[in-house]
Amino acid sequence: MFANDTLDIVARGLLLAVAALAWVVLLVRVNGLRSLSKMTSFDFVMTIALGSLVAGASQADSWSGFAQPLVAMAGLFVAQWSAARLRRISPAIENVIQNEPVLLMRDGEILRGALDRTRVAESDLFAKLREANVSDMSQVRAVVLETTGDVSVLHGETTSERLLEGVEQQR
Repeated sequence: MFANDTLDIVARGLLLAVAALAWVVLLVRVNGLRSLSKMTSFDFVMTIALGSLVAGASQADSWSGFAQPLVAMAGLFVAQWSAARLRRISPAIENVIQNEPVLLMRDGEILRGALDRTRVAESDLFAKLREANVSDMSQVRAVVLETTGDVSVLHGETTSERLLEGVEQQR
């Protein structure tokens, strides 16, 4: 009896996990690659929620327990698609949904107030500079904490001001 239960648990877990992942792949194909791009905080939250739903689907012990997370996944994709469309057509909705990126460093100068406001440690900033192959802080034109939590490092001789449009810039 124990062997049959174990076999059933393993087979069900594998089958449901593969089916849930195939469903996610289908949804991404229909909705487009941007679905999991992490371009906005909304996208980031969607990715986390999607992972949780895949886990729930793969642990289902009934067909309704499996179908409900699949429907919820489709709902997430519809919500993300709708939010992306609304953001494109309405600056007001863009402002409600999206955080503003924050400038952490400008022209080799660390903006300590921005580090404090965003709770970014100087050691984390230096780690991101090293990750971006910065060898001279005077060559850093800007460091931006993006809306997704990623850090962008712009370094070199010059930086187009257009790249910093919409970035919160307090000295």
